Amino acid sequence: MIQKTEYIWMDGKLVKWDNARVHVLTHSLHYGVAPFEGIRAYASDNGKSAVFRLDQHVNRFFDSAHIMLMDYPYSRQEIKNAIVQTLQINKLKAGYIRPIAFYGYGDMGLYVENNPVQIAIAAWPWGAYLGDDGLKNGIRIKISSYVRYNVNAAMSKAKIGGSYVNSILAKKESKLAGYDETILLDDEGYVAEGSGENVFIVKNGVLKTPPLTSILSGITRATIIQLAKESGIPVEEVRFTRDELYIADGAFLSGTAAEITPIREVDDRKIGTGKPEKITQRLQKRFFDIVRGKDKRHKDWLFYYKV
Repeated sequence: MIQKTEYIWMDGKLVKWDNARVHVLTHSLHYGVAPFEGIRAYASDNGKSAVFRLDQHVNRFFDSAHIMLMDYPYSRQEIKNAIVQTLQINKLKAGYIRPIAFYGYGDMGLYVENNPVQIAIAAWPWGAYLGDDGLKNGIRIKISSYVRYNVNAAMSKAKIGGSYVNSILAKKESKLAGYDETILLDDEGYVAEGSGENVFIVKNGVLKTPPLTSILSGITRATIIQLAKESGIPVEEVRFTRDELYIADGAFLSGTAAEITPIREVDDRKIGTGKPEKITQRLQKRFFDIVRGKDKRHKDWLFYYKV
């Protein structure tokens, strides 16, 4: 269960957590048009706190609205300020931040013109999404029987609530079968992404990840690609099949919630030695050193704030 904090920013005001409510006939509750973001703030080794890649997350939040023809009643700067304010009012030195926009109460039906666009921002403490042991030792994955939406069936670059029904079905299927997470294939049978994460494999010293065709453009994904190139690790954005994943030397999932979580097994097949291999470990260490302010080479990725 979410660890409740004290306040949620809602439509320009800070309201008590339990008072952040919407009408049962809120339009997006019924039809799923709800752009959202997942953002993390980390406590640094120097005692400060910082939001990781705040600008990129806010930009994607606005890109999702643009794709959905939704106009926000706030500017990018106002949303950035609201995110930081929400962290500060809740005295969160580290945590997960969830901005969400939605069409509110008004008319019903698939096409409405005058329903208000509402925005809420919540923040709470949240540890490793796939578990501390998963971060250290890797997780078990099942390839889903559900297919990732085709690029013309849903807007793959829009991070919106309705698109995640597909992911929820895939995740439930995997969990009920005894696995930790799932990977969906695209409609041509190539590896696409996890239920809420991007996928990477390592083979013969080369890092591979699916191209940005039918997948969400992950901010952690872009971070990893840049860090790998800086470290002299060859990177290929190419399609690959599930059996190429089976015979990889290593594999991992990436995302704001998942961070960098190694994969130790897929469909009951051990990946590599069954333990996180060197490139995965190297990138994971570099990532956590950066988000916690230990590695200064990308300090521009951190937005510091006071609690």
